[in-house]
Amino acid sequence: MEELTITESAEKYLDELLGSQEKDTVGIKIFVSEPGTPRAETCIAYAKEDESLDDYLLIEELNFSLLLEKSSLDFIKDAVVDYSPDKFGGTLTIKAPNAKLPQLNENASIEEKINYVLYSEINPSLASHGGEVSLVEVLDKETAVLQFGGGCQGCGMVDLTLKDGVEKTLLEQVDGLKGVMDVTDHSYRENAYYK
Repeated sequence: MEELTITESAEKYLDELLGSQEKDTVGIKIFVSEPGTPRAETCIAYAKEDESLDDYLLIEELNFSLLLEKSSLDFIKDAVVDYSPDKFGGTLTIKAPNAKLPQLNENASIEEKINYVLYSEINPSLASHGGEVSLVEVLDKETAVLQFGGGCQGCGMVDLTLKDGVEKTLLEQVDGLKGVMDVTDHSYRENAYYK
């Protein structure tokens, strides 16, 4: 399985869990809710025979049927499902390094392209100052309306960050984007990196 790795202990644990379920449980499904966003979560659930599983890819090389949501495949790539037994019963963990990363295809909207640049390039560098920036909306399909948070909100250097960093990077990388606006209330300076 090139999409993800299920360790031997996790396979055994999930197989045992399935064995204890009702007969209408046909497998284990894995999907990502809110993929490509900071709120993304990788989920494991039971697949029931009465639900539509057309949107899932069936993997049959394990001791049980594993169903991977087709729209989540890019986000669960390189994920690892592991099980660590302990005296309290054990812990099932899923590490999915790509779940929160925005994915782009050739049909991506301008919003998806802007979010991709924000989350993959801009926010990682703002994070060193405890800051972040998010897209509020796109006006007339050409102006990105952004909101700063964390250490960027109320920061004395935010104009420089916006013009020389964020706007420059977005205009270079997002076709069709003509401008950037900041709607953050910078009078709130409690968490500002530079006051």
